[in-house]
Amino acid sequence: MYSNIFVTAPSPENLKTLFEFICKGFDALEYKEHIDYDIVKSANPEFKKATVRINIYKQHRQTIQYIQPHEHQKLSQVELLVVDEAAAIPLPVVKSLLGPYLVFLSSTVNGYEGTGRSLSLKLLQQLEDQSHMTAKNVEGSISGRLFKKIELSESIRYASGDPIESWLNALLCLDVANSIPSISRLPPPSECDLYYVNRDTLFSYHKDSELFLQRMMALYVASHYKNSPNDLQLMADAPAHHLFVLLGPVDESKNKLPDILCVIQVSLEGQISRKSAIKSLSDGHQPFGDQIPWKFCEQFRDTVFPSLSGARVVRIATHPSAMRLGYASAAMELLTRYYEGQLTPISEVDFENNEDSPQIRVTEAAEQVSLLEENIKPRTDLPHLLVHLRERRAEKLHYLGVSFGLTLDLFRFWRKHKFAPFYIGQIPSTVTGEHTCMVLKPLNSEEIEVNGSDDWGFFGPFYQDFKLRFARLLESSFRTMEYKLAMSVLDPKINYADTDAGTALSTPEGFWRSLKFDLSPYDMERLKVYTENLADFHLILDIVPILARLYFQGKLPITMSYVQASVLLCIGLQHQNITYMEDQMKLERTQILSLFIKVMKKFHKYLYGIATNEIESTLPRLKERTLEPHSISVEDDLNEAAKQVEDGMKTKMEGMLNPELLQQYAIVDREGDFENALRSGGKITSGGLISVKSSKTKVEKHGKHDGHKSGKKRKGDNSSKSNKKSKS
Repeated sequence: MYSNIFVTAPSPENLKTLFEFICKGFDALEYKEHIDYDIVKSANPEFKKATVRINIYKQHRQTIQYIQPHEHQKLSQVELLVVDEAAAIPLPVVKSLLGPYLVFLSSTVNGYEGTGRSLSLKLLQQLEDQSHMTAKNVEGSISGRLFKKIELSESIRYASGDPIESWLNALLCLDVANSIPSISRLPPPSECDLYYVNRDTLFSYHKDSELFLQRMMALYVASHYKNSPNDLQLMADAPAHHLFVLLGPVDESKNKLPDILCVIQVSLEGQISRKSAIKSLSDGHQPFGDQIPWKFCEQFRDTVFPSLSGARVVRIATHPSAMRLGYASAAMELLTRYYEGQLTPISEVDFENNEDSPQIRVTEAAEQVSLLEENIKPRTDLPHLLVHLRERRAEKLHYLGVSFGLTLDLFRFWRKHKFAPFYIGQIPSTVTGEHTCMVLKPLNSEEIEVNGSDDWGFFGPFYQDFKLRFARLLESSFRTMEYKLAMSVLDPKINYADTDAGTALSTPEGFWRSLKFDLSPYDMERLKVYTENLADFHLILDIVPILARLYFQGKLPITMSYVQASVLLCIGLQHQNITYMEDQMKLERTQILSLFIKVMKKFHKYLYGIATNEIESTLPRLKERTLEPHSISVEDDLNEAAKQVEDGMKTKMEGMLNPELLQQYAIVDREGDFENALRSGGKITSGGLISVKSSKTKVEKHGKHDGHKSGKKRKGDNSSKSNKKSKS
């Protein structure tokens, strides 16, 4: 007896038949409502009072409870789980519902209620393989999980072989999932070409066209988790929709249809008047259609973007045998080149005709044609089914866009083709649990003036604003988002060259002064203490969000590894604890803390460096001397100096030989005294000397003599006194 039974489906309305049969079973067991069991209806207006719970009290308390597919965390006490219309639920969500309890998976794969073949193609095959592995590893054991598959092929609405059922299946392409064509060969993606599909010929009910349509729908059903006959109606009647197929090299000698490798369906959007955009913003209501222009206008309050023309990729489907081989990438590359005008040869006549012809929106053209007035009859002059892109003129577009449920694989695919996000819904889908994501890729167009050399063109400022808003929402709406997906959305620059770091360090004037409003000296001291392993990481948890926000905005040019940046994102932006990160990143606690302290050391080193430079710039400095080279050579300089010295010596010698200056050294003319000495009988001695009477007075002689003696005497007195002192 199972006490806790949970049932899930895309909507409670899908379980209406299930709960009806449960109540009929209670009637067969003679259970009475309000006595043996109670039925609980939903109070949600969207569920239209559908049954969501049955409480049973007959023998012991039992509960049959409805949960939404993404609420897998509520399955801790479940004993039996029933998943109805499982193919309408994305595979990752279905896999999260599986666990150590009994699980029933049911889904309608054919008919107008059929939702797709992804469940049978992927999950059921995987479960069957795992069951065989368990049986081989655990022989003779009943503890291993077993997988049993039951198919019900008998129609519940028609008799066996009813021609009405066959006609309906052929008309709405409902039975194509069982007849997916095989591919004869897989050519290299570089050898494949993209062709435009003429929808008039495709839906002409011609034999070959009908077979081609069945193959296209088979790819749709096989590759997408949710399909309906409305998809066929959009392909046939929507005036803004266009179809493209990727084909391998076509051998015209063989009269057979080529293999379809990939199908792309696009919808032309935009060309909305500015008046309509302003009215939509003032009313707060988005008209139907034109998803990307209206959402862009709402998010950025921009009324110019809706006037641009663009194309939204509605669906891209690849053959199941050609998955992950590069065919979808090749198709998107060719589609981008086509809308950029690189594949279509434009003649001068076409250019002139295009300038003269007025531009009419496809929706306005569709309103001018009434289906009630159209004469429906078989056509004989049908154009070619497939048109090479070089033979068809492309519409003038400014951008390509996509809207999808956000998953890591899908986002990486579009990111690889240079699509950037501008919107991610904060509320996940109640059916899939995924956030709606819209991405954009600007095309090369000469009609839009772009300031700067940004790779994103006119979309650059909007993309930067989106990343800023997304980083702020990581602590609330996207707190539980997988860190790999959050890192892919933010796409931070984590590798800075030395030149980049030096430029970022010197260019932002006053960066440290602006940072003082967020980081105080005490914060820097705590950061320093933690980087020196003197404190626990809880001491700086309040600083980490500030540093993380600045880093992911590109204001802190620090080189990190991808894992280090992921740790910073989880702690700084998502405010996650270490236990949560251990489960998400599959790392030990010590490894996470080791990565975290390395990041903090890099932050402290960088901040300390810019703080030092900021302080040094305010200190007074000596004026530096500027050395300028001489205008003359060294040899000329030496010759000029030698000439100056020589001229100076000549001038000095001329001054010394001046008669007026030499007069002071002249000997007084006393030849008369000499002659008198000789007459008076003086004789010259053997030494050659003769005595001549001096003309100086005795007073002069005594003065000199006394002065000389007194000098000697004073000297002697001083020496005698010193001797006396030494003796004493």
